[in-house]
Order: sequence, then C-alpha cells, then structure tokens
Amino acid sequence: MIKNIEFLHPGFFWLLLIIPILIAWYTLKNKDRVASLKIPNLNSLKEGQGLWLVIKHCLFGLRLLAIIMVVFALARPQVIDTSTKIKKTEGVDIIMAIDVSGSMLCEDLKPNRLEALKKVAENFIAKRPNDRIGIVEYAAESYTKTPITIDKKILLKSIRSVAYSKLLEDGTAIGMGLATAVNRIKDSKAESKIIILLTDGKNNQGLIDPTTASELAIECGIKTYTIGLGKNFGMVPCNFDGRRNLYPAKDQIDEELLKEIAKNTGGKFFRATDNKKLEEIYAEIDKLEKTEINEFKYYSIEEKFRPFVLLALGLIVFEFIIRNTILRGFI
Repeated sequence: MIKNIEFLHPGFFWLLLIIPILIAWYTLKNKDRVASLKIPNLNSLKEGQGLWLVIKHCLFGLRLLAIIMVVFALARPQVIDTSTKIKKTEGVDIIMAIDVSGSMLCEDLKPNRLEALKKVAENFIAKRPNDRIGIVEYAAESYTKTPITIDKKILLKSIRSVAYSKLLEDGTAIGMGLATAVNRIKDSKAESKIIILLTDGKNNQGLIDPTTASELAIECGIKTYTIGLGKNFGMVPCNFDGRRNLYPAKDQIDEELLKEIAKNTGGKFFRATDNKKLEEIYAEIDKLEKTEINEFKYYSIEEKFRPFVLLALGLIVFEFIIRNTILRGFI
C-alpha cells in the first residue's frame, strides 16, 4: 500500500504484544458460554448458531485489526524522499602544455614517450569531470590545441590526436609553451588555475625566455607543475622520421630550470623515467589539485499515519453499528 515507508516511533510496536493476550482472553471468556436448548431436532438450530458464532468472532477480529491500525498510527509512518544536490566551487582550470618535439618519439617509455603520456593524460582527464581543461602543444613554437573546456569528449578526442608533426619546427621552446598556456588561462575566474608543463628536453628555441614566462604565471596567480620525461642515462632508441637511431639520454632535461619554474609559481617538479612513474606523477597531481565539492541533502517528509487512523476508526464504527443494530438480538 505504501512504498519506502519508515517509522518515526517504532517503539510503539511493542504494544502489539497485547494482541495475543486479547486473543487468549477472548478464547477463555467465550469457552462454555454457548447456551444449550433441548429440542427434538437440532439440525436447524445448529446451522443458525454456527453462523452467528462466526459473525461474532469476525467482529472481535475487526476490533483487533482496529487496535493494530492504532498502533501503526502511533508509530508515525512516514515516506521520506531524499534528494541530493551537488554544488561545486569555482573549481580548477588546467592547461596541459605538452612537448611534441621529435625526441618525444624515443622509446625508453613504452611504446614511446608521447604515446605513454597520452594514455596517462586520458586517465587524468577522465577522473576530473568537474574541471575545465585545455591543451597546448609546443616544439620550437607553440599553439593552443584545445581551449579550456568542460566537454570531456572533446578533450579526450584532442589528446588522442596529439602527435609529432613536421609542420612544427623541431626543437624545445619551453618558454613559448609556458607563455601560451599562461595566456590561455590567465583570464579564468576559477578559484585555482594550474599548468602541467611536460618536456623531455632543454629550452633551445623560442622568442620568450622560460624565466620570463614563469614570471607571467606568478603575476596571474597560476601554479605550474613541471615534469621532466625520459631516462637520464644511457642511449635511448628513437624512431624518428622512419629512421631508428640511438640518442644519448644524459643531460637532455634542464632539471634546474623546471625546478625553478615549479618553485617560483608554487608548484612542484617531477621526474618520470618510466611508464609507472609517469602514472604516479599524474595521480599525485590529481590528489594535490582537487575541486571542492559541497553536497546538500534535502528531505521531503510525508506523514502516512492518517490512513491508519481513518481505517481504525472505520473498523470500530462498523463493528459498533453491526453489534448494536442488526445483530443486537443474537449476540
């Protein structure tokens, strides 16, 4: 009859223990109270007497049912509808500045640095449904691949299409990549603005010095996390332009510069030398930059005791009328 019902005062159900007591009392009271009458033929009398006894017991049953309904009403049945509303703060706006120079095709990460990064970046984007994210690519020059957006389908499609291209002059313009990222996010109204700058090389191209770009980030209140990607020792295979060659890994990344950028902007520097380490870095950044979510619960309470009261009252009135009118002379 009633779905998702709860009781405000379930302790009243202890009163139902009176029901078996009343049944026992009624049984003892009515035992041996049937009047006897000696007549030649008892068939017609037995038939009528049996019918009135059944009706009499049914009236007692109605009284018990009325008591049960009263107990249920006292227990205050309610239907509580709970709705949840999520309200988030202004959130986090993120720009991922990705190095797409030729050295990102080196295979010290599997299958290569760029593909390993794309896989981790996809997971990072998917785990942040409440934040706006944008993508900047850079080599010897830089450009915005995707402006900051909340649309994760667009972002995932964009990150999957990131690739080394001969259309961009090869090289590593860290300053240009950072400056483009700053320009894309500086006017954001978000409570927190961050840049994740990833590179596997030194700054050797571009018109803007990395230090100058980091100063712009500081002025705009933009935190920058820097990631140096790739091994820092040995020879690394790299399939570049269809030719497979070995490249020296040592001293390819300017760690001091990346540490300085991260420190000055309030961020943190990371070094990823393999796939697992790269995954751990993005997982740590994900924990460090969480959007604050406020959850509000609203309760709609609908009282349901009235039907029980009305049913109990109806049963009592019906039992009283039948007992004192139609069956008055028989019971």
